[in-house]
Amino acid sequence: MEIRGTTIIAVKKDGKTVIAGDGQVTVGQSVIMKGNAVKVRRMYDGKVVVGFAGSVADAFTLSAKFEEMLQKRSGNLLRSAVDLATSWRTDKFLGKLEAMMIVADKDKFLLISGDGNVIEPDGGAAAIGSGGNYALSAAKALLQNTNMTAKEIAKEAMKIAGEICIFTNNNLTVEEI
Repeated sequence: MEIRGTTIIAVKKDGKTVIAGDGQVTVGQSVIMKGNAVKVRRMYDGKVVVGFAGSVADAFTLSAKFEEMLQKRSGNLLRSAVDLATSWRTDKFLGKLEAMMIVADKDKFLLISGDGNVIEPDGGAAAIGSGGNYALSAAKALLQNTNMTAKEIAKEAMKIAGEICIFTNNNLTVEEI
């Protein structure tokens, strides 16, 4: 049974970073199992926001591991992300996990993947998951052509993705930092 269906968007504008995620969990290609899953959460005393996409159990495992890294590195986002990516790529157990994460603090946001990549996206937006490309396209257009806030852009981008991607709904969790 393949469980999928997530869209996560991060938008940075005017000193604010927002991560938003939808709530849909889909089994296979046609069954919505849950509509209100929470895939965005705060860590490290609320100073870091994490959004995750991929296998649910894998994403929770990686989130817990990332939180350990934040504690170990005194909240240093980049160092924690690099440590997680290194472990994820080299550890026999973690290496089998299928998920991606977007992590953010007050200064930056990063995309972390299981192949060892830690990317600081440019252009003020990044997205992951099944509807990620739709949300990213919408966010980039909104960043370039409107005066909307980061939060407004993230919500509108997710709304647009939800209208296009069958694995994305509009039951959102939105965190601003």
